[in-house]
Amino acid sequence: MVDFAYVIAGSEATGGAGIQTDLKTFQELSAFGLGAVTCIVSFDPDNGWAHRFVPIAPDVIADQIQAATSAYDLDVVKIGMLGTPATIDVVADALSGQTWRHVVLDPVLICKGQEPGAALDTDRALRSQILPHATVVTPNLFEATVLSGRESIETVDDLIDAARRIGDLGPRYVLAKGGVELPGDDAVDVLFDGDDVTVLRAPKIGGKRVSGAGCTLAAAVTAELAKGASVTDAAQRAKHFTRDAIDARVAGHLPFEAARQHSR
Repeated sequence: MVDFAYVIAGSEATGGAGIQTDLKTFQELSAFGLGAVTCIVSFDPDNGWAHRFVPIAPDVIADQIQAATSAYDLDVVKIGMLGTPATIDVVADALSGQTWRHVVLDPVLICKGQEPGAALDTDRALRSQILPHATVVTPNLFEATVLSGRESIETVDDLIDAARRIGDLGPRYVLAKGGVELPGDDAVDVLFDGDDVTVLRAPKIGGKRVSGAGCTLAAAVTAELAKGASVTDAAQRAKHFTRDAIDARVAGHLPFEAARQHSR
């Protein structure tokens, strides 16, 4: 039996995040990965590694989704960077067009490289058209703050409250990531299942964020769900897998390091 893990997300040209990270994670976790590219992000080494953002035409995205969903019986999908309201329209139609066992949403609220007005329109469309389809949403600390409407998240209790508030927006599960940004020796994430909260802890590795860690976590959850795990088990396994990826991080000429996905 083949476990299929699908992803609809952007391409990140240096390989440290986006669909490149998703597919590497799927492979390492023994899921058959395939995906649709929504946009291309390439850092500009001549301009302080700023983001360059190019959206894929909506009809091309629709063609990719049609091909993948016609080729295989796909029922678990991760949604990553979408980038424009037009892209969100296409993806929302695809999510509505069939039954999905799980939709894992990594809510990229701010698409760097866009004008502020365009980014705001994208954020609003993501909330109204994609979030209601999600069975699992995996916001980082910034995204959890924005989605929950809190002014700040400074403690684990704050993160738990934010997860509960986000749960009120529609997703069945909220995996809110504190990462290295909350105080203390542990990187803390919280999983809210609509009733109860599970706190996931692991010792921090360094004090800086690592590119691709969030993508890795959401993709690992997706792969484990595709293999039949419960959401709680998938989150716990994804936490361990992501920690290993951070521990194995790679450095180059970029001003940040990137997670390296591998199985131990």
